[in-house]
Amino acid sequence: MDERVREHARVLVDWSARVTAGDDVVVSVADGAHELAVAVARELGERGATVTTLYDSAEVTRGYLRGVAAGEVDVDDDQSVDRALYEAADVVLRLGGGRNTTATADVPRETRRAYATARQDVREARMAADWVSTVHPTRALAQQAGMSVEAYRDFVYDAVLCDWESLAEEMAQLKALFDAGERVRLVTERADAPNTDVEMRIDGRTAVNSAASVAYDSHNLPSGEVFTAPYATEGEAFFHVPMTIDATRVRDVHLVFEAGEVVDVTAAQGQSAVESVLETDPGARRLGELGVGMNRGIDRFTDSILFDEKMGDTVHLAVGRAYDACLPEGESGTESAVHVDMITDVSERSRLEVDGEVVQRDGTFRWEDGFEAA
Repeated sequence: MDERVREHARVLVDWSARVTAGDDVVVSVADGAHELAVAVARELGERGATVTTLYDSAEVTRGYLRGVAAGEVDVDDDQSVDRALYEAADVVLRLGGGRNTTATADVPRETRRAYATARQDVREARMAADWVSTVHPTRALAQQAGMSVEAYRDFVYDAVLCDWESLAEEMAQLKALFDAGERVRLVTERADAPNTDVEMRIDGRTAVNSAASVAYDSHNLPSGEVFTAPYATEGEAFFHVPMTIDATRVRDVHLVFEAGEVVDVTAAQGQSAVESVLETDPGARRLGELGVGMNRGIDRFTDSILFDEKMGDTVHLAVGRAYDACLPEGESGTESAVHVDMITDVSERSRLEVDGEVVQRDGTFRWEDGFEAA
């Protein structure tokens, strides 16, 4: 076994999930993540945790949903067994890395949407635990990224096995600006793409310093972003970074916001997939997240949102569900069965403003060398 797999497991268990003796841990294992699951199980055993393992295969899910569609029956809304399992868990670890990144592409879109809606209570129960998602580098993911398996493994471990304490200290500076701010404006004026000029309110929200640990209200490994839950969004945003949404390739998405909602959408590719997301429920037309990528160990787009949204010199907006960590106690924010991120590159001809003050220009933050205020 590659020693980096063992180190990945140790970072996940100790830094990210903060597992202690006696914790009841649910480990959800994708069909390509067996090697990482073995290493994680070893680490959990050494720490005195109890383990329940789930098999999480997109191909199995496809089989079920294809059967539902062929039988013309409704997706079972009673998800009480899965919900009870997560409600009993102290920690939930999700080890991604499937054998086919588009396994459910031929499942009718309305069936996939109904399944996501039916499992919303399950997701809420899982997210009430200390949960962390990560990914094992598989051949399918390497192929999706357009990389050799060896190069992709190096890419993944460069992103995962970094100095998280130092990155947390840097990201704390942006978190402080967001926590004190009232309005954020993102402007891009790229020659090769339509402009973005979108403004949103963030007052009353708490930004998350997403340093890949539940101690920071952060639940992805790798991570490396600062995010908050915006509202009252106005303007237009263009997302030129290609991505896969609902098993469909999507490119060059343009969203127009009025009174906090998406009122118009176009895309050069995959527009129907974006429209389907927006039709999921009323909350799917509102923003649930504004995130700023700050992990410069991630140096290229790979069509994996786990990595792409954390990449330095990027900003992403997500339609759908807002995360509770960003909201005042008792306030729900945007509620939805979906949370779908879209990314724009801000490395050139761009600026991010908080209350009219530029805090990042052309990818450089104001505390970094080379920053130009105007």
